[in-house]
Amino acid sequence: MPVRAHHSHGNYDITKWTTMEGTVTELHLLVPHSWIYLEVKDDKGQPTTWALEATGPGGLQRVGIKREDVRPGDAVKVRCHLLRDGSNGCLLGYVTPNHGDRARGHGVEKDWDGGGGAGGPAVVPR
Repeated sequence: MPVRAHHSHGNYDITKWTTMEGTVTELHLLVPHSWIYLEVKDDKGQPTTWALEATGPGGLQRVGIKREDVRPGDAVKVRCHLLRDGSNGCLLGYVTPNHGDRARGHGVEKDWDGGGGAGGPAVVPR
């Protein structure tokens, strides 16, 4: 008899959202989770790499995300839940592409967690 299981998102603080902007360096649409690697400038202007976890390709497809919506080299703005340990990673909720191509959804916020939010109340830090 097959068994299905899934880990919790307890390693993320899902009670708060944060936002950041950067350039997509890698995109991996995998099962069970997709990953976007994002280059973001830190407070000193130095590039840092962030790993953003998202739902798998099936979940992305169900909410209307297409493979061509976000590509390596694209500038994006993201909203996500940070890792509790403070490392450069987060649970991705939303991506707004800024690549200038209207056909690919430029400037349209895309729900990348596959369910209208990663859970918990959305609190955007100021």
